[in-house]
Amino acid sequence: MFRDKIFSIFFFVGIIIISLIFIPSFFLPQKYVLIGGKLMGYWTQICLKFFLSIKIVVKGKENIIKNDKFFIASSHQSMFETFYLQTIFNSPVFILKKELLLVPIFGWYLKKIGSISIKRNKVSKDNLDFFKNISRIIVNSNRPLIIFPQGTRVLPNERPPFKKGVFRIYDNLNISCQPVAINSGYVWPKKGQKHSNKTITISILKPITPGISKDKFIEMLENEIYSELNLLN
Repeated sequence: MFRDKIFSIFFFVGIIIISLIFIPSFFLPQKYVLIGGKLMGYWTQICLKFFLSIKIVVKGKENIIKNDKFFIASSHQSMFETFYLQTIFNSPVFILKKELLLVPIFGWYLKKIGSISIKRNKVSKDNLDFFKNISRIIVNSNRPLIIFPQGTRVLPNERPPFKKGVFRIYDNLNISCQPVAINSGYVWPKKGQKHSNKTITISILKPITPGISKDKFIEMLENEIYSELNLLN
C-alpha cells in the first residue's frame, strides 16, 4: 500500500512537470510536443522500476511493421499502455474520449499531438468526421494510429468481444493491423492498488494484412490477442 501511494505521487507529479515544461512547445511544430509524450513513457518505466520493482519485457519487436502504413490494435488493462507504447512506436495517434481534451494543460497536449476525439454513443459533427480525420492523419504522416478494440480498460481475465469499429478502421484505411497483447492489469489494475515485484510483458504480434472480411478479421484479431494474453497470464 505504501509503495503504491509513493508511486502514484511521484508518477503524477512527474507527468504534471513534463506537461508544464512542454507548454512552450504548443507554439512550435508538433514534433517538439511529441518528444514530451515519449518522456512521459520513459518516466512511467522509471517509476514502475524504482518504486514497484517492475520489469518491462517487450517481445516480438521483429514483427513491427516498417516502411508501410499501419494501425495498432492493443489490449487495454491499465493506464500503462497509453504512456509506454509511445516509446516503442513512432508517436502513435490516439483515439480518445472528447472529454479528455477539456483537461487543462494535458488536454491541450492531447490536442496538439493530433489525438482524434469521439463522443461515445452520440451523433455529432466530430463523430461524423471521425474517419475523415483518421484518413487525413494516416495519409499525411508516418505515425501509426492506435486503438483499444476492447473499448475500455478491462480486468486481466476478462475477454469481452472486440468493438466492431476496429474493422471499420481496418477496412476504410486499407492498411495492415499490428496486434499487441499487454498483461499490465496484473501490475496496474483499473481499480485497486498496484502490485510490486512483477513483470509487464508487451507482446507485438505478427501483422494482419488488408483484405480480410469483417467476421474473419475480428475473429483473427481476438484469437491472436487473447491467445497471447492467456500465455502471458
